[in-house]
Amino acid sequence: MNEKFMRLALEQAEIAYNLKEVPIGAVVVKNGEVVSAAYNRRETGKNALYHAETEAIYKACKNLGGWRLWECELYVTLEPCPMCAGAIVNARIPKVYFGAYDKKNGACSSNLNLFNMLNNFRPEFSGGILEEECSELIKKFFKEMRNAGK
Repeated sequence: MNEKFMRLALEQAEIAYNLKEVPIGAVVVKNGEVVSAAYNRRETGKNALYHAETEAIYKACKNLGGWRLWECELYVTLEPCPMCAGAIVNARIPKVYFGAYDKKNGACSSNLNLFNMLNNFRPEFSGGILEEECSELIKKFFKEMRNAGK
């Protein structure tokens, strides 16, 4: 089941990749059904807040008619950053699954763990789902960007 939804998140990441955005995709699932899907669009949207996770959370809240996503799960191709981890906590998403670990900006386990802070809501998380595929897409993107700059 986790791989199925991570593949959908990877499809969203591919959309971002094709738009020359950092290829990160996210999917919010409730009771085995996708309620929202989104991709990183900071460059095209000209907004620092347009991460895949925040976009997926926004759409899920809109589609479900409330800000509490306590019956949902989030699948994202890269370990959430501090901003996104905060949005996940605030949306009360109980389970987060991510693909690649982010050793520089990861806020679930790689760099720090905002899900384990002294607050009243602590999401569970699992990383490394389709890690190689998620990681390779990001590496490919940045390699192409570096080569284009030469």
